[in-house]
Amino acid sequence: MATFSAQSTSDEVLAAHDMSGKTVFITGGASGIGQETARAMAAKGAHVVIAARDQAKLDAALSAVTSDAGSEKVETIMVDLASLDSVRACADEANASLEKIDLLINNAGVMACPFSKTADGFEMQFGTNHLGHFLLTSRLMPLIRKGADKRIVNLSSRAHHFAPANLDDPNFETADYDPWISYGQSKTANVLFSVGLEQRFGSEGIHAYAVHPGGIATNLGRHLSEEQSAALIERVQASDPDFAWKTVEQGAATSCWAATAPELDGAGGVYCEDCNVAEVDDQSSQGGVRSYALDAGAAEKLWPVSEKLVREEFTS
Repeated sequence: MATFSAQSTSDEVLAAHDMSGKTVFITGGASGIGQETARAMAAKGAHVVIAARDQAKLDAALSAVTSDAGSEKVETIMVDLASLDSVRACADEANASLEKIDLLINNAGVMACPFSKTADGFEMQFGTNHLGHFLLTSRLMPLIRKGADKRIVNLSSRAHHFAPANLDDPNFETADYDPWISYGQSKTANVLFSVGLEQRFGSEGIHAYAVHPGGIATNLGRHLSEEQSAALIERVQASDPDFAWKTVEQGAATSCWAATAPELDGAGGVYCEDCNVAEVDDQSSQGGVRSYALDAGAAEKLWPVSEKLVREEFTS
């Protein structure tokens, strides 16, 4: 069985896999590591559905992915994860046009944006990074059940180290807003969502994995000022002197690994980084997953909070 690391690329991770006949649905697939994940999987024969909120960017990504992958098995679908109406419309379209989803990769996200609200009044980062994906995953479950692989990959981040999820005030209605605490809470929620999915659907053969892709220079940091970017780099390097930026190809590798690695068969509800399952570590700033992010009780609490906010029960 191949061994991969922080330097592995998406193509290397997928080299031994034939993805012909598999359907892969990727949010945030019109740029960055989402687009690279789409390219790498399309190159291995997968039918790839790229979801994003901007049709012009989707069109550009479609052209690039089909050209670079040498595949015509790529299509696009519109979704704005900051709008529950858009999420529902996207899911309706997917359920009407697709036969199945083998791999759902919830890749899209926003990072450290100024305080703002989604179309439904949620704090933007929690609303987009968690709630939008929570509802989308729920609505796509009929297709996932028809798939062969039945894996769900939720993009998290080492930023979950910044804060546990405050489920009593997820939308900063009483707490003072801090963009990094908000981002950290949303990334913790992504891990807890993976744990919750595993608790509920693992027995059906549907498995969920949280992924930290690593530090990559993509448009995820588009909301950061020069001063914020410099402060972030200084903070990261101070906590991890060996930190190195990844290429986009290296950044997409752990998503591809979590979606396909045979050693993860039947073993969801874990947090992955550098193409491996991370160790639980409540001290290190250089890696690992905080125990609060894998806490079964917190995952159980997150579920009804999420259902209440999106105003519907998760598909059972």
